[in-house]
Amino acid sequence: MAATRNKPSVDLLPGRVGDFLAPRLVPAERICLGLSGGCDSVVLLHVLRQLGLGERLTAVHVHHGLSPNADAWADFCGDYCATLGIALRVVRVAVDRQSGLGLEAAARAARYAALADSAAEVVMLAQHRGDQAETLLFNLLRGTGVAGAAGIPAERRCGRQRLLRPLLGSARPELEAYARQHALRWIEDESNADPHYSRNFLRHQVLPVLRQRFPAAESSLAQAAQHFAEADGLLAELALADWQTVGADASGAPVVRLLCALSLPRLKNLLRYRLRQLGWRAPAAGRLDEFARQLLTAGADRHPRLDLPDGCLCVAARRLHWLIRK
Repeated sequence: MAATRNKPSVDLLPGRVGDFLAPRLVPAERICLGLSGGCDSVVLLHVLRQLGLGERLTAVHVHHGLSPNADAWADFCGDYCATLGIALRVVRVAVDRQSGLGLEAAARAARYAALADSAAEVVMLAQHRGDQAETLLFNLLRGTGVAGAAGIPAERRCGRQRLLRPLLGSARPELEAYARQHALRWIEDESNADPHYSRNFLRHQVLPVLRQRFPAAESSLAQAAQHFAEADGLLAELALADWQTVGADASGAPVVRLLCALSLPRLKNLLRYRLRQLGWRAPAAGRLDEFARQLLTAGADRHPRLDLPDGCLCVAARRLHWLIRK
C-alpha cells in the first residue's frame, strides 16, 4: 500500500507503545506476539521491531481453518515475518463448535490456548481502542457486572505468562495510517464484515450511528471501561479484606457464620472474587444471587449447594467448601 503524509499521531505511536512497555518488561523476558495478519497485529509487530525488541520477539499465527483463505493468511504472515527477520510459529487448531460458547468465543478460546503454549514469558495482543469500545457495549448488553464493564485489560496474568495489549489507547484509523506510512500490507478477514456476529454488528452498525451524534463515543466508552476497571480493582480489595475475616482454613473453606455477617452485596462480591481466584467460570447472576441468599437464610440443618462446570460450592461442617470437579 502506498505511503501517505506523516501525521503527528502516527509518528508518536512507537513512543507511546515504548512508554507503555518500559515499566512492564524485564530485559531477559521473551515476547510472543499473536499475529493474525490483520492491520492491528501487523502494525504492532512492526512497532516492536522498531523499538529494538526483535531479538527476543517471536510471532504465533493461529490457523483456525474456518475460512477458505486460512492457508493464504498463514503464508502472508510467514512472508511478513521473514521480511522483518522475526521467527513465526503457525499453530493449527480445531475450533470446538459444540462447546456451547458460540463460534466467536470458541475460536477465541482456541487462540488463547495456542498462545499459552508459547515458551515466552510475555504474550502481546493487538486489540485497540475500538475493540475496547465494542467489548464494553457487548458486555453491557449482556447485563454484565463491573468486571465485564471493565472491558479488555491492558495487562493481566495468565498462568505463568503476562498478557499485554500496548495498542488499547490507539484508534484503528491511526493504525491504518501508520501501516500506509510504512508501506505495510495486511489481510482482511471476510468474517469481520458479517453482521451476523454480534461484535461486527456493533462495529459496523451501532458505533457509526453513535459517532454521528457523539463524535467522541469510542474514546468515551474506552474511558468508561477504565473507570469500571478501577472500580473492579476496589471491589477486589474489599473482597480480599473480607476473605481474611471469614476464617478460611487451609483448604480455602470459610466459616458460614462469618460469611453470614456480610451484607448480600458483599457476600456476592466475595463469592465472585473466590471464583476468579480459582479460575472457575462464574454462574449467571441470578444463580449466584439465589445461592448467596440461601447461605444467609439457611438454618443449621440446611446445606445449600451450587453446581458449576468447574466444581461445586456446598456447605458441610459449618463451612463453605469449594470442590473441584474431576
